[in-house]
Amino acid sequence: MDAQSRLPIVQALMGHAEANPISFHVPGHKYGQIFTSHKEYFKQLLKLDVTELSGLDDLHAAEGVILEAETLLTEVFQVQKSYFMINGSTVGNLSMIMAACTEGDTVLVQRNCHKSVLHALRLAKANPIFLEPEYNPEWKVAEGIGVSTVNRAISLYPEAKAIILTYPNYYGMVYDLQGIIDEAHDFHIPVLVDEAHGAHFIVGSPFPTSAVKMGADIVVQSAHKTLPAMTMGAFLHFNSKLLFLDRVKYYLEIFQSSSPSYPIMASLDVARFYLATYNYQDRLFLQEKIQQFKNLLVSIPQIKVLDYPEPIGGDLLKVTIQSCCSLNGYELQKQLEAEAIYTELADPENVLLVLPLLKTDQEFPLETAAAKIKLRLAAFPTVEKNQEYTNISNGVSSLALDYKTMSILPSREIHIKEAAGEICAEQITPYPPGIPLLLEGELITEGKLHQLRNLLVSGAKFQGGTALKQGRLKVFYNIRM
Repeated sequence: MDAQSRLPIVQALMGHAEANPISFHVPGHKYGQIFTSHKEYFKQLLKLDVTELSGLDDLHAAEGVILEAETLLTEVFQVQKSYFMINGSTVGNLSMIMAACTEGDTVLVQRNCHKSVLHALRLAKANPIFLEPEYNPEWKVAEGIGVSTVNRAISLYPEAKAIILTYPNYYGMVYDLQGIIDEAHDFHIPVLVDEAHGAHFIVGSPFPTSAVKMGADIVVQSAHKTLPAMTMGAFLHFNSKLLFLDRVKYYLEIFQSSSPSYPIMASLDVARFYLATYNYQDRLFLQEKIQQFKNLLVSIPQIKVLDYPEPIGGDLLKVTIQSCCSLNGYELQKQLEAEAIYTELADPENVLLVLPLLKTDQEFPLETAAAKIKLRLAAFPTVEKNQEYTNISNGVSSLALDYKTMSILPSREIHIKEAAGEICAEQITPYPPGIPLLLEGELITEGKLHQLRNLLVSGAKFQGGTALKQGRLKVFYNIRM
């Protein structure tokens, strides 16, 4: 039997459950026996929710079935070492950044990164230099980083210890990552990639090339986003000559739970198996199904199906629809939810749908969803939209204050209309996608405030900004730029 057809963790857990074990160990639900409310929903899952018992291995000192499963993952991605993570891509971002830099190190960072990247930089007490992404005026969203921006940043900061990139962006858009990796490696700068939304890229065309294949030093992926893994299941791939694997492992042990979830690890085993057995016919089947679905959406006059910029393309599993009617993106999302169609995210203009990585002859109600969307939106008149969006990119920038200074400065709340020129004292993050609009220690510009006001009026949800609903921001006391 082909090794990739094995499911080491799943098989070990099933064998353990079939032995009808008597639990005198954690967890307290005792294979689901001490669990009365809604027991049927959890009955089978809780039989697999165990701890580090004989024959089931230990995530933090893997030498049995977990090691075997991670080795199979390493073979699929053809890297030096792959790891399972049960605390999401967040723990991978924390670990790879802490492994690559220390206090005071200059680090180049893609500005439209996930908040976990910023948390890691603060923990490391690094000096982040932000690289602004290109702006797509049709989609009205930030794309990726241009090679020229990276060239400029390296010329300004040749001492940079790493460059941290996000690929693809939340909407599935990609950019010339290969060019950036080659440029960084010419200067012996390691490239760390948050590829949370690209775990499936490894299957090949028609998907973009994975950062793993392009030679990134460390790549973090959320297996649960596009593969059949449970929420918080993630992968980390190490393939570097510039960094030390032992440091990555050390920080994974620090940041990951000492009581890892076996159901999550089992689902990562399944996700690896699903990738390893995904073949050419599956890809053809998937392409056909998605194209049929998009054709149905195109026939709905109230929305526009956005196409990726040519020739670079983007992720087939992401379909972004833009409102062509009186609804904004958040209102459009609410209309779909009224039909029990739940989408990944909305922004002021768009709604993002994440499609499944279907295999040949698998069923998914794409046609039903398209019919419901068409019926739901039929009553809304189409309108011409000509709202102007300003690209607020500054190319290469840094924080106005370093993390050490921020830790000792007092802050105060002021009205948003007074905030231009102040230094932000909190992180303001529209969620989803979890990309901060304002950073702690960042100069508040008129452009950022304009974007913030648009999001507030549109109905965006935020993490951070406890007084935003009252129109107030927290800034550092008596500091203006």
